[in-house]
Amino acid sequence: MLALLPAGAARGAEAVPYCADPDWPPYESISADGRHQGIAADLLALVSERSGIALRPLPTRDWEDSLSAVRDGRCRFLSFLNRTPRREEWLDFTEPLFVDPNVLVTREDHDYVADPAALGGESMVLPKGTSVEERVRRDFPGLRLILVDSEADAFAMVSRRQADMTLRSLTVAVHAIKKDGWFNLKVAGHLPGYENLLRIGVRKDEPALREALDRGVLTITAAERAAIANRHVAIQVQSPLDRWTLLKLLALPVAVLLTSLFWIFRLMRVNERLRVLSRTDVLTGLANRSHLNDIFGREIERAGRYRRPLSIILVDLDHFKQVNDRFGHVFGDRVLVEFAGLARKALRGTDTVGRWGGEEFLILCPETTEEAAFALAERLRLTLRVYGFPAGHRQTASFGVAGCRAGDTVDDLLVRADHALYRAKDDGRDRVVLAGEEGTVPSDAGFRRTACPAD
Repeated sequence: MLALLPAGAARGAEAVPYCADPDWPPYESISADGRHQGIAADLLALVSERSGIALRPLPTRDWEDSLSAVRDGRCRFLSFLNRTPRREEWLDFTEPLFVDPNVLVTREDHDYVADPAALGGESMVLPKGTSVEERVRRDFPGLRLILVDSEADAFAMVSRRQADMTLRSLTVAVHAIKKDGWFNLKVAGHLPGYENLLRIGVRKDEPALREALDRGVLTITAAERAAIANRHVAIQVQSPLDRWTLLKLLALPVAVLLTSLFWIFRLMRVNERLRVLSRTDVLTGLANRSHLNDIFGREIERAGRYRRPLSIILVDLDHFKQVNDRFGHVFGDRVLVEFAGLARKALRGTDTVGRWGGEEFLILCPETTEEAAFALAERLRLTLRVYGFPAGHRQTASFGVAGCRAGDTVDDLLVRADHALYRAKDDGRDRVVLAGEEGTVPSDAGFRRTACPAD
C-alpha cells in the first residue's frame, strides 16, 4: 500500500523504500550513515512533500545491486535514471525529474568537436552500464569505445591521453573538474538529442505509485531545479592560493550549466503544453481518441494481469445531425461542450471520458463490473435528459455498456459495446443496453492482441 499523506506530512508515515545509485555525485550518492544526498535527493524530497508519499532510501553496494533490489521487490522504484527500451521492459517512468545535456569532454588542446562521426579512429571512454553506450555504438561506429568502472576513471583517461574524449553530463563534468582538479580538460562539443532526461523508474506492478510520484514531479518549477543544481555544483574555494585560478576555470562551465538548464526547462514546459494538446480534444477539453487508445490498452492489460474488473460505456448523442441542421454547428458545438461537463461531474475520479469521434464518447471504467457501469450510464442518461440546454433544447443519448471478459482484446470489448449501443438506438434511443454474448469478436477477426488472459 502507498503511504499517502497530506502535503508536508510525508515523513510521519510508513515510508516507501527506494534505491539510488550509491556513487554518482553530484547527482546522487548514499552516505556512510545511509542518507541519500545530491541533486536527485533534493528533488525527490520535493516530490515526497508535494505528493504526500513518505520515502526512505535503501542503501546498496553499487548500481547493479540497486537494479537487483528493485527487480526482487526490496525497493519499489529507482530514483534517478534515463529511460531506455531495455529498462521499459520492467519499469514505468515518470516525467523527467531533471534534464541535463551530455557534452563531449576532451583535453584543452583538442579541437572543437562538431560531429563525432567525422572522428574516425579516435577513442571515447565511458563508464560501464551507461544508457548512452548503446546509442554511441549505433550512431558513431567509427569511434573506438573504452569502458571503465567509474566517472573518475573516464576523466582520468582523457586527462592522461589514454583516450581522446568522454561523453558525460554537463553537471557531472563540472563537478568532476572542480572536485578532482582536471583543469587540463574542456567541454569541446554538445550532442543534440543526447540530453539526459532523468526520471523516476517505478516497478511495472506499481501504477498507482508511479502516478502519485508523477504528480509530485510536475509541481517542481524550472527555478527550483536550477537552484538545486547550482547548490551542488557551486564553487567552494578551500585554499586562498587557488581562488583566482579556480574562479576563472569554473566560471564558464558553471555559467553554461545554469544557462542550459534555464532554457532546457523552459523548453520542457513548452513540450509539456504540446503533450497535453496532443492528448486533448480541442473542442470539449476531454481526452481525444489517441489518448483514449493509450489508456485503454494499459487498463485492459492491467485488468487481465491482476484479474480486476474493467467496463466501458459508448455514448452517442441522439439525432445530433438534426441539432446541427436546426440550430447550426456553433450551437451543436455548445451542446457537445456542455455534455462533456455533465459527464465529468457524473463520473468518478478513476474513470476516463473522452471524445471518440463526432457526437460519440467513450468512458473507461477501471475496477468496475458491467452492472456498476450500467448504473453509472443510467445515472448519466437521466442527468442529460433533464438538463436545460440553451433555446429550450432537450438532448438525449444512447448508451452501450460492456465488461471485460477473460481473453478480451481492446477490440473485443469495443465491438460488444458498439453492438449494445446500436441495440439501444434500434430500440428507440434514450436508453442504456448491456452487451450480451452475441457481441463477441470471432477469433480470426485480426484485431489487436492486447488481451485479458484466461482465468
